[in-house]
Amino acid sequence: MTAKPRPISNRVSRLLGVDYPLVQAPMGWIARSQLASAVSNAGALGIIETSSGDLDAIKNEILAMRRLTTRPFGVNIAQLFVRDEGIADFVVEQGVRFVTTSAGDPTKYTSRLKAAGLTVFHVVPTLAAALKAVDAGVDGLVVEGGEGGGFKNPKDVSTMVLVPLVAERVEVPIIAAGGITDGASMAAAFALGAEGVQMGTRMVSALESPVHENWKKSIVEAKETDTVFLNRFSRPGLRALRTARTTELERSDHVGMEQFANSNALYFGGDMEASIALTGQVAGRIKSVEPVADIIEGTVRGFYRCVESLGGYA
Repeated sequence: MTAKPRPISNRVSRLLGVDYPLVQAPMGWIARSQLASAVSNAGALGIIETSSGDLDAIKNEILAMRRLTTRPFGVNIAQLFVRDEGIADFVVEQGVRFVTTSAGDPTKYTSRLKAAGLTVFHVVPTLAAALKAVDAGVDGLVVEGGEGGGFKNPKDVSTMVLVPLVAERVEVPIIAAGGITDGASMAAAFALGAEGVQMGTRMVSALESPVHENWKKSIVEAKETDTVFLNRFSRPGLRALRTARTTELERSDHVGMEQFANSNALYFGGDMEASIALTGQVAGRIKSVEPVADIIEGTVRGFYRCVESLGGYA
């Protein structure tokens, strides 16, 4: 058996208590115990979502995590979708030690969560949002470029521009998100000033991902141009896989949440036209469905190879 790659020790891995500063994105209905436990067991950090809004199910998923892994994991609070004022208390009561907050004001929950002893990172799409989050007292930032899948700022900025822009203005550690799928993209994020990376689309396509095989197959077959940006002049912005449905919606003035009414038929039934498959541009670089452990180990090994090869320029 091949030995696992050596741990990466930096501020992010130490704050998260993991071997590798690699985080799985908190995708609604997808970031549940089946996927998140596989990520944590592989030495990275699995995240349980709340954006589905089903807190009873989320509580059960957190309980399942404790059966499936002894390693650290986190929870995301997606403020746009979870309007329950007691969400912070709910998360604290579950005994979670790490939280990412997103899609909302970082001043709303940060002090309450930190007072309870939790580590808090806030997801930001702009420099202004990053500075506001730092002022709110967060421990770190998830800096998310516009090429990533999911809910976006309509005025999207790429990871290559956003991460160094934020890194030169803040002192807290940064996790880069958007376009991350392998060791080379992880090394690039570190070169830009990040100390960790978050993977979304790569984890949607993983063997342990609960989504239907049709979605995974669509990711594997996608070209780099096979995503669309919806609500360019509205909110929230959305990056999704190109289908007949999303190609038609691309020209709409506003794409509302009613488009997600039949999400289960897409996510778990495989009907790719039933809803919107939130997917990042990096789908164009994903060529196979692989187990989570292989994805993480391959990414870390590739990271080390890339960093070592660049040493020749020193």
